[in-house]
Amino acid sequence: MNFFRGVIGGQAAGPQPSGAETIQKLCDRVASSTLLEDRRDAVRALKSLSKKYRMEVGTQAMDHLINVLQTDRSDSEILGYALDTIYNLICNDEEEEQDENAQKQADDLGAQFTERFIQNPEHITLLLTLLEEFDFHVRLPGVKLLTALLKNQCVQVQGIILISPLGVSRMMDLLADSREVIRNDVNNFFLLLILEKNLTSSIVVEDCLLLLLNLLKNNSSNQNFFKEGSYIQRMKPWFDVGDNNSGWSAQKVTNLHFMLQLVRVMVSPVNSPGATASCQKSMYHCGLLQQLCTILMATGVPADILTETINTVSEVIRGSQVNQDYFASVNAPSNPPRPAIVVLLMSMVNERQPFVLRCAVLYCFQCFLYKNQKGQGEIVATLLPSTIDANSISAGQLLCGGLFSADSLSNWCAAVALAHALQDNPTQKEQLLRVQLATSQGKPPVSLLQQCTNILSQGSKVQTRVGLLIAAMYMDQQLSIAVTHFLHNQENVPFLTAQISENLGEDERLVQGLCALLLGICIYYNDNSLENYTKEKLKQLIEKRIGKENFVEKLGFITKHELYSRAAQKPQPVFPSPEQMLFDHEFTKLVKELEGVITKAVHKSSEEEKKEEELIREQDTQIKELKEQVTSMTTQHEQMQNTLTQQLSQIQQHKDQYNILKLKLGRANLWVFCHRQWSADRGSFCKLREEMEEMRKQNTLLQSQLSDKDSIISSLVSILEQTESMSQSRADMELQLASATSTVAILETEKSKLQTEVQESKKEQDDLLMLLADQDQKITRLRQRLKDLGETVRDLIFIFELNLQLGLSHISNLN
Repeated sequence: MNFFRGVIGGQAAGPQPSGAETIQKLCDRVASSTLLEDRRDAVRALKSLSKKYRMEVGTQAMDHLINVLQTDRSDSEILGYALDTIYNLICNDEEEEQDENAQKQADDLGAQFTERFIQNPEHITLLLTLLEEFDFHVRLPGVKLLTALLKNQCVQVQGIILISPLGVSRMMDLLADSREVIRNDVNNFFLLLILEKNLTSSIVVEDCLLLLLNLLKNNSSNQNFFKEGSYIQRMKPWFDVGDNNSGWSAQKVTNLHFMLQLVRVMVSPVNSPGATASCQKSMYHCGLLQQLCTILMATGVPADILTETINTVSEVIRGSQVNQDYFASVNAPSNPPRPAIVVLLMSMVNERQPFVLRCAVLYCFQCFLYKNQKGQGEIVATLLPSTIDANSISAGQLLCGGLFSADSLSNWCAAVALAHALQDNPTQKEQLLRVQLATSQGKPPVSLLQQCTNILSQGSKVQTRVGLLIAAMYMDQQLSIAVTHFLHNQENVPFLTAQISENLGEDERLVQGLCALLLGICIYYNDNSLENYTKEKLKQLIEKRIGKENFVEKLGFITKHELYSRAAQKPQPVFPSPEQMLFDHEFTKLVKELEGVITKAVHKSSEEEKKEEELIREQDTQIKELKEQVTSMTTQHEQMQNTLTQQLSQIQQHKDQYNILKLKLGRANLWVFCHRQWSADRGSFCKLREEMEEMRKQNTLLQSQLSDKDSIISSLVSILEQTESMSQSRADMELQLASATSTVAILETEKSKLQTEVQESKKEQDDLLMLLADQDQKITRLRQRLKDLGETVRDLIFIFELNLQLGLSHISNLN
């Protein structure tokens, strides 16, 4: 044991052996010692020397360490030391800062020792077998060593692991380990295992990809580990498909499909917005988005891979302005070059293209426009007369063509795409009113909105009418001028009321509900500029032709539709068949937003609306006045602050002059100087003193005024907040008022019933009083008659009188 004390840290007498000599002695001890304790101490000493004497330990001890892994499997401690030592030999120390030459030498050593270790594939199999050991000090360094080997010699180690019996299965078992640090390292191992593009045709890679997909899906912790480990950047080589895209094997298609799904998992709309935005940013900066767009525009790519690539690009750009701008700049390799958006829209409105591909293109277009007002403006601009180029095909021309084609699915897709170009963008809605369409020769052009309603009235397929109604609603919503434009056509309102009031079959119920929603939008966003179609007159029309309750019932047909809930679940349009493609995800949000306010608006009386409008006008006036006061007082406050600053500056100047004089003349001489100056120019000093006193008074007054103004401003801000709070709580008050009105009606009914009962009771009391009065008269006559006869009947008379008093008392209590 003295030998090991000298090696590890003890002070031995005589000349100290060199590092190489010490390592040689330790290796001899590992090879020849019969005691496990001695071998364990020797391996532990080698571990402590493996970083400083990396070359010597690697050269002399590698075979001995491998032999320990094979022969000493019963002792987990020596296994852990051996695994850590080999890991130190092949893995470069990333924590130490080294110059370029030293780093190159370290990398060469790591590659050299890795190559030596994997010369015998049985060594990798040995490591995989050791992972069955549950001991933390064996399992963790074992996983780290395998990962390091995979980093240094990826292709060779991959090949050994993938052909090793139960190799991948043993690693998968470690994912169930309760220790997070081990699970994270296993995740790291699998990520490295599948990052080699040359293995895209391997069925084992498919299993690894599927496993990784399950690890990342709906797991924010694993997704963060994936992102922080810079694995997004390593995904780019997966999608380098090359120029020759013919003859893809089924396994390659399957593997690439899973790879695309991995990208989508990281930018899924269901993830937190911050995490998605961070991954989108990384995918743009590492060139992954550019690589995906290359596949998108390549020829010979299998249809299902192209479809999934479109869906992947959609979610990589969704809500990311930088990515959306890049996608807008992508051109297809055609002659002349066309924007990728135009090429994709051509597929969407082409009825010969596969249904899933058309759905993917629609989703891509929606994601391009999601929270992208710049992109919305660019699309709407292609519809305006001033920007139309007769020699090229634009996105606007394709949308109009799809909107009015004979294919109902093209109608619906184009209508929904157009709706997304207008969503939450009143400016573009107003621009769209300028679009004029030539319907037929000899007839004047009509607006796009009017052409939509014209086709609606002609009775086309349900899918077509649903799409056109959705487009019309997005044009009218939030824009009073568009509502006025719609109502200006005398045929539109009668058409809507006729559709709503009819008793149609199950298939037409959705159209009825959408017609009710469109008519409700015309009420809710109506500015009363058309005398025949004011809010009140439209509500009277509903009550007369449809009935308010019937109208609300028809409005509810939308959310009760079986396909509504499916579309509301996620942004991507996924439907089993073209005929079932009726709802859009964003439109379901709009329905949810408008259904309640339209129902309330229809039931609201004209008096309530007038009161509400007056209240809103009063509040707007008050808010405007208060804002003006705040602005004025803020200006005054700034002016006073400036004046105060100037006065303080003057006072400081006087203080500085005084201090300079004091330093120059000294205290005694200063007094003499000041006395002489005072005597010489007493009037000037008196004036200066008066000015300073006046400045102090003004300063005090300004401070007081500033304090008062601050108080007033705070009060006005509080009043503004209260006013805004009143506006927000108005809806709640209306609901409470409606509830109170209902309660009052119930109480009035109860009161009426009670009054009727009281009247009946009074009548009975009057009859009883008359009866008792008769009895009293009879008793009086009987008493008199008995007296005349000379009889005494006090008890009898007492009983009669007692009954009489009780009756009178009862009547009194009832009254």
